[in-house]
Amino acid sequence: MKKILQITLFVFLLLLIGLACHKYENKRKMHKNPLIAEYYDTPYGVPPFDKIKPKYFLPAFKYAIKQHKREINRIIHNLHEPNFDNTIKALDQSGTILENISNIFFNLNEAATSPELQKIAEKISPLLTAHYDKIYMNQKLFRRVMAVYQKRQRLHLNTEDSMLLEKTYRQFINHGALLSKADKRKLRKINKKLSVLSLKFGNNVLQEVNRYNLIIDNPKDLDGLPENLIQQAAEIAKEHGDSGKWYFKINRSMITPFLTYCKNRNLREQIFKAYITKGDHNDSLDNKAIVNQIVNLRLQKARLLRFKTWADYKLQDRMAKNPDNVYKMLDQVWAKALPAAKKEANQLQQIIYSQGDTFKLQPWDWWFYAEKIRQKKYNLDENQLRPYFSLNNVLEKGVFYTANRLYGLTFRKAKNIPVYAPDVEAYEVWQGTDSIIGILYLDFFPRANKRGGAWTTTFRPQYYKNGHRVIPIVSIVCNFTPPTKQQPSLLSLEEVRTLFHEFGHALHELLSNVHCRSISGTNVPLDFVEFPSQLMEEWAVSPQVMRVYAKHYKTGRLIPEELIRKIDSSKYFNQGFATVEYMAAAYLDMDWHTVKTNKNYDVNKFEKKSMQKIHLIPQIVERYRSTYFNHIFSGGYSAGYYSYLWADVIVQDAFDYFRQKGLFNPELAQKLRHLLSQGGSQDPMKLYVQFRGRPPKVDALLRARGFVK
Repeated sequence: MKKILQITLFVFLLLLIGLACHKYENKRKMHKNPLIAEYYDTPYGVPPFDKIKPKYFLPAFKYAIKQHKREINRIIHNLHEPNFDNTIKALDQSGTILENISNIFFNLNEAATSPELQKIAEKISPLLTAHYDKIYMNQKLFRRVMAVYQKRQRLHLNTEDSMLLEKTYRQFINHGALLSKADKRKLRKINKKLSVLSLKFGNNVLQEVNRYNLIIDNPKDLDGLPENLIQQAAEIAKEHGDSGKWYFKINRSMITPFLTYCKNRNLREQIFKAYITKGDHNDSLDNKAIVNQIVNLRLQKARLLRFKTWADYKLQDRMAKNPDNVYKMLDQVWAKALPAAKKEANQLQQIIYSQGDTFKLQPWDWWFYAEKIRQKKYNLDENQLRPYFSLNNVLEKGVFYTANRLYGLTFRKAKNIPVYAPDVEAYEVWQGTDSIIGILYLDFFPRANKRGGAWTTTFRPQYYKNGHRVIPIVSIVCNFTPPTKQQPSLLSLEEVRTLFHEFGHALHELLSNVHCRSISGTNVPLDFVEFPSQLMEEWAVSPQVMRVYAKHYKTGRLIPEELIRKIDSSKYFNQGFATVEYMAAAYLDMDWHTVKTNKNYDVNKFEKKSMQKIHLIPQIVERYRSTYFNHIFSGGYSAGYYSYLWADVIVQDAFDYFRQKGLFNPELAQKLRHLLSQGGSQDPMKLYVQFRGRPPKVDALLRARGFVK
């Protein structure tokens, strides 16, 4: 008996030793994982991109989720009475490692993806959704949050802390904290499905773009196209092992100049139809079934949370507040924009007839004939402008110059900071020469593993820790025409605006000066988030700034005053088209998200009915059709695409103020900086009224687009 006990004890000790060794080995492996850190051992704590491999993500995510659970449990089991610090602030400070890893992973999956990352995303997205569902549906945790919220009047919190408390409480409510156990189970299933479907939608669109090539093998078919576009197409063909031909992709940076200048109408039609039918080919990349599932699941979720529609659910915390206010704003501008677009369509048709052609204007003709009118009416050719808009000049003498004049910022290229792709550059952003305020990554050119479009994102938000400001790490991602052996990257006027636009978002993050991560930077209502970005566009096209950055890339000569006058006089040109094309997509977004019935929708019929309702003219196709509308089915803009127009009402009102006082008026610049520095710590309309002295008016927008005098 004694021997049996000894053997049992020995085996038990071996098991304990084995378990301890296993835990030690796991811990050792975790410490070797470069992703697992609250603050990375790199310059300024930037992500260690030079050490990150796809294989590290899944174990890092699993570790970080466990770590976050432990932090949440400490809050739940805190023996002290719930208060702002031990509950609300503790929640805001929890999950830092998980947030770091998530920011890195999802940013890379958009800007430098791979089959490995996409497979990991399919695994991790539902895991993360389930993890956060458990947090927000935890009844014990919610009771602590609610206990603090119920005594908020007696706490005498400052403005920022009051907003954090309100936002935290609303997050729990909106994530189902008040639901029954059965309804919570339903909500978890819905959230899990939505996370997978959104990911699949975006991947399908990316694969559609990558697999399509308009192949030209006859040099005559290149007639009219800009030389830089031809060179880019030749280089893409070489990458496919097809030298001597030209490959044109259906991303915006290629398709817009192709439609503007290609004289071969059949080719314009071919590439345009390929562009507007992405995700609509009844094959493995078709998105119609996914759209259906997403729309129905969102409605189910809204109903569970006691909202009539998904739009009602999403708009509750935005400036618009409800769908009626959105439609009211859209209708107000549409009434002026549609007649302008019809007038433009008639002008284009007359150009066609004047050339002896008899065909009716089609959507693939618009850019081509609009350019002819611009050249005839304003004697302004886009190809005249590009040589004056070299990317380096626009960046350094335009964007950086404007930020310096307004806010005193300087930008220093950093050579010792790791980047995630060879053509990405990193900059230190300084306040004068005294203190660094952030790190800015610039990723400008297309890659096969990068989704189309332009966006700004963060690898780390700004916040305070132990009384010190943790600087933000921000990234601007674009798809500009890349440089060739013959010339640098030359931007179109629209691409110049895009660069200033994304830089406005970056400034919102870089100038942020709040204490809590969850309300810093661009963590503001969605219909306000575009205000800083669209406002920066106004400096991009102002003659005063253009005279600084618009220099010929060969001669260094400043852009002629005559060209500046032409640009300024043509600012109302094609505004009917631009506004209607965008607004049609905004209406489509709202229509999808104000449905009140769960059913199997015929996506194309729904879309057609939506456009008929607003009387969209056949010569214009909405900017994004449902099957490739990444903003609303794969991004964060569902029931929110209207935000660009909502923000532009405020933008035009604000820039009118600068026109009156001076584009670089130091007093106004300081007021604007204060507005940007507050992140989501205050109601944005209150901040705007502090800046402007009154609420915004729509008049400036209508004037800026030439719809009224």
